[in-house]
Amino acid sequence: MQFKHPEILYFLFLLVIPILVHLFQLRRFKKEYFTNVHFLKELAIQTRKSSRLKKWLLLLTRLFLLACLIIAFAQPFFQAKDSKGITNEMFIVLDNSFSMQAKGKQGELMKRAVQELLENVPENQTFSLITNSETFWNTDIKSIQRELQNLKYSASPFVLDNLMAKIKSRKSPYNKDIVIITDAVGLQPKQLKNIDSTSNAYFIIPKAEQKNNVAIDSVFIQQALDNFYEIGITLSSYGDNEKDIPISLYNNKKLVAKTIVNFEGKEKSINFTIPKGDFNGYAAIDDNALQYDNQLFFSISKPQKMNIVSIGQPEKSSFLKKIYSDNEFIFSNFDLKTLDYNILEKQDAIILNEVPEVPQALQTTLKTFVEKGGNLIVIPSSESSISNLNSLMGNFGKIQFKSLENGEKLVTKIAFNHPLYSTVFEKKIDNFQYPNVSSAYSISSAYPSILSFEDQNAFLTAIQNPVSSIYVFSAPLNKNNSNFQNSPLIVPTFYNMALSSQKTGISALTIGENSPFLIDASLSKDEIVEIKSLSEETNEKFIPMQQILNNKVKLTFNDFPQEAGNFGVYKQDNLLKEISFNYARTESNIATSNESVLSDYNVIGSIDEVFDTLQTNRTDNEIWKWFVFLTLLFLVTEILIQKFVK
Repeated sequence: MQFKHPEILYFLFLLVIPILVHLFQLRRFKKEYFTNVHFLKELAIQTRKSSRLKKWLLLLTRLFLLACLIIAFAQPFFQAKDSKGITNEMFIVLDNSFSMQAKGKQGELMKRAVQELLENVPENQTFSLITNSETFWNTDIKSIQRELQNLKYSASPFVLDNLMAKIKSRKSPYNKDIVIITDAVGLQPKQLKNIDSTSNAYFIIPKAEQKNNVAIDSVFIQQALDNFYEIGITLSSYGDNEKDIPISLYNNKKLVAKTIVNFEGKEKSINFTIPKGDFNGYAAIDDNALQYDNQLFFSISKPQKMNIVSIGQPEKSSFLKKIYSDNEFIFSNFDLKTLDYNILEKQDAIILNEVPEVPQALQTTLKTFVEKGGNLIVIPSSESSISNLNSLMGNFGKIQFKSLENGEKLVTKIAFNHPLYSTVFEKKIDNFQYPNVSSAYSISSAYPSILSFEDQNAFLTAIQNPVSSIYVFSAPLNKNNSNFQNSPLIVPTFYNMALSSQKTGISALTIGENSPFLIDASLSKDEIVEIKSLSEETNEKFIPMQQILNNKVKLTFNDFPQEAGNFGVYKQDNLLKEISFNYARTESNIATSNESVLSDYNVIGSIDEVFDTLQTNRTDNEIWKWFVFLTLLFLVTEILIQKFVK
């Protein structure tokens, strides 16, 4: 037991006063004998004994009364269990990722968590609130009430170690109380390592009642016809989804197609046919689960003719003229001697077709061309020197040519999942008429093969950059060396290698991926492009990071925009290109809640339990009231003794 005012205990010396009074009352008197009082002797003795007992009882009562009164003023208490934690700083980590859209017993998990914070955090409690998207340092619940009520879901997934790093950056001499509110979807053990061992961490895990969910994952062009696009939309099912789900397709908010999806497995692809032209809209479903992944925004630009140039002998490039037809491409071929280097930067793809020696000046030009978003296709010549080929490839990545090997080889393996062939084959083919070559270079590549020989060596490989691709064959393709020109593979291979996904095809970017995006635009040094939402409901706009590359601009979006939707790239008021942004589908599987990793941590049911626990553990047990009660009790006892004890 301890005392808040121990100096008052000196007043216990006052206990001497009732003792002195008592001793004074017990002093001996001289006896005097009178006649005729003999019959009173026995009564006198009895009265004297009763009076002495009463005085002893009064003395003890007054001593206890005075002692209890003095101790009560000294305010005795028992020290709290966690008395040192009373100076701790409070941090609340609130998960506002899209998985918190799931519905619990009392509504959406995040909105319910916000309501509990508003109802149960003490008004005088100072704390810091950290979410996936916003941070409020050293505030109180009244100051951020409006911000909490308007808190939106974040496209950023819940990464606990990143949020803990923010807390650690706040240097303080005090320990920390950390309350973490999350559904634990995607929570990994390594994310818990950043929790300081000196901190008190409390986890609150709100739970979703139903964990079924359907998400629209991706969209792609299944087939490009003369006047129509056949687009494919992929959906994923999580949990048990037995009901048929309607899916709708909108172009500029106008319904253009609708069908029903029934899941036989975990994935399902649906095809729509739309007119070949500009498309700026979205696909939508309604599954009564998570809402953020029920829409997929995408844009399709009207096809533009692409500029393709082949460098090599005209007779060896005649097959390319048949592939790159005039209605889709502007194709030209130049011999190395007549090549004008100035036209190369205006091309979308360049084909080095069996050029025996590539000059250093051309190598430098090609390197710049690739860095600015152009695709390069390299077909080696049997007359090429290994050193010259490796000098060329050293500008782009880790592909090295070795010796030229003579002998027939069959191309027997196709990487069906590679983007080059992802829309070519409906299923894997086993009885395909594979091409052959009479001689080929053996190459060492750090990249996966697209086409492979029967001995597993690469026939075609590729280096994928954020804005361009470099495709490399290991053998000459002239008819004397290979029958590849007569193979059914020749058309889709060269057709897709020349395409730039950012100039034709579907635009459906993912927020936060930071992949560079190229657009055709000529800007002066002082001009910039701006991204604006095309929706009337939101007026979001931002200026992305941008780099001028001659007649192109490379854009980097970082974590913008904040909301998914259809957007336009504007130069002042001039719309240059329509693009679309979507949220990453990392939160769609609600069943990945990983509560088991928290077995060594303090998991509490609700926010009010946290504050009750902290108050209980850090509040001293004050017992001075009991001494006041004892003082009154002894006072009443004295009165009763005075009244009833003779």
